[in-house]
Amino acid sequence: MDTRAFAYITPYWRRLAGVMALSLVSTAASLYIPYLTRSLVDDALVGRQWPTLVRTMAWFAALGVLGFVLNVVSGLWYTRISAEILFDMRRGLYEHLQRLSPRFYARTRLGEIVSRINNDIGEIQQVAAESALAWVGNVIFLAGGVAILIWMDWRLFLAGMAPLPLAVWALMAYRRRIEGATAELRQRSADLGSFLIETLSGMRTVVTSGAATREVARFGRLNDAFIHTLMGVQRVHYLSGGLPALLIGAATGIVFLYGGWRVVQNTMTLGTLAAFMAYQARVVAPVQALMGLYGALATARVSWRRVAELLDTEPEVQERRDAIALPEVRGEIVFEDVSVSHGRGGAVLDRVNLRVSPGEVLAVVGASGSGKSTIADLILRLIDPDAGVVRLDGHDLRGVRLADLRRHVRVVEQDAVLLHTTLDENVRYARPEADEETMTAAIAAAGLAPFIATLPEGRRTIVGDRGLALSAGERQRIALARALVARPAVLVLDEPSAALDPEREREIVAAYRRWMIHGTTVVISHRFEVVRAADHVIVIDGARVVDAGTPQELSGRDGRFRELFAGDARVPS
Repeated sequence: MDTRAFAYITPYWRRLAGVMALSLVSTAASLYIPYLTRSLVDDALVGRQWPTLVRTMAWFAALGVLGFVLNVVSGLWYTRISAEILFDMRRGLYEHLQRLSPRFYARTRLGEIVSRINNDIGEIQQVAAESALAWVGNVIFLAGGVAILIWMDWRLFLAGMAPLPLAVWALMAYRRRIEGATAELRQRSADLGSFLIETLSGMRTVVTSGAATREVARFGRLNDAFIHTLMGVQRVHYLSGGLPALLIGAATGIVFLYGGWRVVQNTMTLGTLAAFMAYQARVVAPVQALMGLYGALATARVSWRRVAELLDTEPEVQERRDAIALPEVRGEIVFEDVSVSHGRGGAVLDRVNLRVSPGEVLAVVGASGSGKSTIADLILRLIDPDAGVVRLDGHDLRGVRLADLRRHVRVVEQDAVLLHTTLDENVRYARPEADEETMTAAIAAAGLAPFIATLPEGRRTIVGDRGLALSAGERQRIALARALVARPAVLVLDEPSAALDPEREREIVAAYRRWMIHGTTVVISHRFEVVRAADHVIVIDGARVVDAGTPQELSGRDGRFRELFAGDARVPS
């Protein structure tokens, strides 16, 4: 793990110090308990002293209860702290993912991301919650126990520790195999997660394509690969833990034989051997626990590396420290020689120039894949141009505060994304504090009022996961209402009527024209009804603007515009 992991721990150091103090007291109490065995055997039992027996047992009980209480308190306290630390880590990763561009999500499987947020951070949390506190207690107990064993009989101690170096060597020899096997297991788990997310979200396509049997078979193959890897990981864990455990067990046998011989020779009392054996047993437990923790840390290191890979992904869009605030926006948009490439062999936009004045509606048309949606990403600054400048009210977007930009600019995407909550909360999502008057107006403008009136629960109706309880057209209208509620200065509509019938399409066009009368609207569309309502049109072909003008001008002359809408009777042939 690197220093970033410890940065999450630093804010909690005072509370962690308190936990460590309780753990230290608990360990000190536990260290004294085996020593009582010496008095119990030599004085109370061999010496036949009843008061000593009662007093010794009282100490056993008192120290046992004290250790139990301190362990419970420190354990619960530490579990709470570790959960908060790991939430900070998960939140930091989630916030980092929010800053990554659409290009990152285009090349990264969603299941891979979810696996790292849930499984890998969960594994780190498990190690932190269950092992880290025990590690501190075990180290303290081990150090104290070793010191007492040496003080009691150093020769017996050396005899008992003889197999330990070999046990440590065996554990270290398996470390790299543990990490490699664990990394492979994490990848197999991510493959399964990606498969489930992809096929469950597209279950309609799976069924209607007759691919159900094939996908079940693929699921089986992925699961078989996961099980095969899991069994390999378990074999490595058993070997890495079992061999050292056998060697440590041999150490106990050596102590028993050598110490027993000393008792027979009258060079050691039976009580001393009993106390030594009690400490030996107590010391062996932390040694085994620390060896187990070593394996757990190897697993956690793999998980952290997978999390760190996401954290190391540099956001393409970053806010400058001197970024200016935009409390008010008029809505003038200018592209100056803007070029963008997604690294797929050629430019998506090549030296594009355009200007939209406040109050105007600009339509962007072109064939699929011509770069139209990239214009929306640039205006919202989800990506930056490779060359050229995008300006809002004369300001280079790279020098503007992102929060201000995204408060004044709203986009309605073709594939509207809704949350699994009520229709009302989906509309309010962009502006939770919107008053009822604004909500009613936005819903009416989006043409939702008649539809909502048919719902038994009205605006409290749950729309389903990703809005799948609704039609595509209903989802689009909810997304439009959500954007209008925010009262943006700039509204970007990416195929806003693709799922609407002509009547609803005309209503939507009239609605956003009324609503955005003082703002700027950029419409990306293949529908002539939408395009002809714009003030200006630009035509993109081959990543460049090949024509521009009013809808009437473009309809009246030969060119790419007439080719795109050649099937519409309203366009002159």
